[in-house]
Amino acid sequence: MAAVQRPCVSAGPTRGLLLLGGTSILTVMAIVGGQRLLRQRHVPVTARMESAKVWARYRWSIDPLQRREAALLLASRSEDSPERQRRLLAGQGWGPAPLAAVALKQQALAAQRVGQSAEAEQRWQSLLGRFPTSAASADARYYLKGNDAQLKQQLLSQQPAHPATLAAAAELPDDANQDTLQANALHLARWGPRWPGASSLIRRTCGDITGTGLSQEQRLNLASALAELGDGTASELCLQGTPLQPPQALIIGRTLWRGTPAQKRRGEAMLVQLANAHPQSEEALRAAALLSEPLRPKQALLDALPQQLQERSADVAAARVRLNGNRNGLEVLKRWPDHPAIWQLQWDLARSALLEGQWNQALSVLNTIPGNKLPDPLAARQQFWIGFSLAKLGRQEQAERVWDALVKAYPPGYYTWRAEARLGGGDLPALHGEAAATATRTITAPNDAWERQGWSPLNSGNRLVDQLWRLGLRQEAWDTWRSSQATAKPSPQSQLIEGRLRLGVQDYWTGLSRLWRANLRLVSPDDDTQLQLHQSQHPRPLLPEFSSAAQQEAVRLELLLAIARQESRFSPGVQSPVGAVGLLQLMPATAAEMAGAPLSDAELKQPGRNATLGARYLAWLLEEWQGNPWLTAASYNAGPGAAGSWWTEELAQDPELWVERIPYPETRLYTKKVLGNLWAYLKPDWEGRDRSRSR
Repeated sequence: MAAVQRPCVSAGPTRGLLLLGGTSILTVMAIVGGQRLLRQRHVPVTARMESAKVWARYRWSIDPLQRREAALLLASRSEDSPERQRRLLAGQGWGPAPLAAVALKQQALAAQRVGQSAEAEQRWQSLLGRFPTSAASADARYYLKGNDAQLKQQLLSQQPAHPATLAAAAELPDDANQDTLQANALHLARWGPRWPGASSLIRRTCGDITGTGLSQEQRLNLASALAELGDGTASELCLQGTPLQPPQALIIGRTLWRGTPAQKRRGEAMLVQLANAHPQSEEALRAAALLSEPLRPKQALLDALPQQLQERSADVAAARVRLNGNRNGLEVLKRWPDHPAIWQLQWDLARSALLEGQWNQALSVLNTIPGNKLPDPLAARQQFWIGFSLAKLGRQEQAERVWDALVKAYPPGYYTWRAEARLGGGDLPALHGEAAATATRTITAPNDAWERQGWSPLNSGNRLVDQLWRLGLRQEAWDTWRSSQATAKPSPQSQLIEGRLRLGVQDYWTGLSRLWRANLRLVSPDDDTQLQLHQSQHPRPLLPEFSSAAQQEAVRLELLLAIARQESRFSPGVQSPVGAVGLLQLMPATAAEMAGAPLSDAELKQPGRNATLGARYLAWLLEEWQGNPWLTAASYNAGPGAAGSWWTEELAQDPELWVERIPYPETRLYTKKVLGNLWAYLKPDWEGRDRSRSR
């Protein structure tokens, strides 16, 4: 049978289409895969990276995302050249990513700086149209609002805590009516009472007490803001008899409690009333803590608290121990080992035993709460004194094991220094003289180099904030984080993040305060957190001014930084209630003596002038005390006359006990803080605890 002939169908076009389609798909896959591989192999652009390497990324990277990141980082380092910023940022506002909104904002700001107002407005409009809910859009609304009431209302309602919104609320036109005044004051009272100009606006609104339409809730908010600002008198006047709710009663009562004797009595009454009216509330616990705070609390006030509140308050229990001559102290320590009030009680009891030479009693108290239940500064203190007590009992080998573990587990500070000293090390370099000046001359890196060297990831939990921080856009990171945290309850971790962000925008006063609070509340932090806390708490701002002063007066730079950190937290404009001024908190009379002529407050607030005069006074104290760091630090706070009167032979044998006998609590703490700062600044290369050891 003949084979059936089938028609021949050409496969050429079909195969060609398949081949073409397959090739296209493979090409796309290769490009995507190649880009992913390149991204994985590339080191991310970070604020630590040298500008030359960032520039290479900007010019040659095949990844447009990396080019944009490099452009933003280079622009952040070119603040003194807005035209260069403008060129770097050109064309970087593409795409839907959140970073595009930031690029548009930076483009608008750069255009404004070079006088290109039409270009700036175009960028602001593009930002607002494309990213209406981004944090950066608040700035667009601020700059575009003019007389547009709708844009301002969007600011107030959609981004209430953003700095641009607070700035808008603090700005009042000359013809502002009463309703506008009240609305702006109420917004600032809730979201930013410490914003520049907010306090006067809030006071002005509260000052109109003759019937201006304020509701009771509004008066409570305004009065609470004034109390937060520390003005108890204005806060009370603003209330006008308004019944208090627990949150406002706590804020206002606390402010009054810290005021004049008459205000203190009214504050005590307000706190007791709060505790009795709302005994189960969190505010009642905090009120009880305030009334228990003094070393000698008032028995009558504690007795006036509800019994159920007394029984659940660790603060009241600690106060009862102090009132009862330290009886039942160990039982209270064991009941609340995780409470800050009990941590303080443990130290008070241990210190009392140490000063009396009761070494076994000190050990008993110090060992009641395990070190892994304490924040690092308190655990380091505990471990040092455990070793000290063991040594006094003749158990030197055990003491040395404790001190050795302490040095390896905790960051450089006062107690690690003293542990090293007890182990035969811990020697301080020359603090004054040619050797000190020579050591200072070797530190030539500018501020930005120190900042790049010490940069580390923020790990805030907010991807955009972390990205902005990585790219050196510190103000953007701070504004974005602040907006997202407006209603969040503070925690030690959030205080760590806030502190680092504030340092990034050179708010050293608040930033260092937040970091210290975090350090006193974070228990057993992980290695990275511990390192971040340590590095962040010892910045080197105004390094050229401090270095020049240290060299001129032949004082060790690290000692100058240690004192400035404690005195002013590196804030040149600070002035104390007793009149001390500037970075080194010089009294005008002392400054005049060092300068040879009287100086105005404005002159003393000049960083370079203040640093030089402070270094000169410090050099004089070092000469007076023959380089003794203990007497020098104590003298800087209390005066050389007072410090000299405290000298005993114990200073040479047991300087740690000598410090604990200083009769002024402020000077006692100050001396330990300054010397701990000094040791930390002398150990800039510390990279974390010995990971081969567990605590």
